[in-house]
Amino acid sequence: MSHCPFCKKKIAMSKAFCSRNCKENYFQLIAIQIPKLFLKRIYVFCSKEEREKEIASFAARHKWRLDLLKNKIEDEAIKMGYIKDPLA
Repeated sequence: MSHCPFCKKKIAMSKAFCSRNCKENYFQLIAIQIPKLFLKRIYVFCSKEEREKEIASFAARHKWRLDLLKNKIEDEAIKMGYIKDPLA
């Protein structure tokens, strides 16, 4: 048995993803690039409400899904030290 790279479900060895949706989400998540200056601006200079507006406009500008973008921003913010890892 193998695992889906996006959702980590067990799948048959002959398949790469468990569903078409997982495949699309996985490749869109890889395509999302977040500039370090954008992260700095939203975490240092913006309030929580302004941050949400900036993220929504950034997602609309690049035609990315908002939920995937928020997950990627959170991961990058943890790596850069702007927020603490909630699981640690």
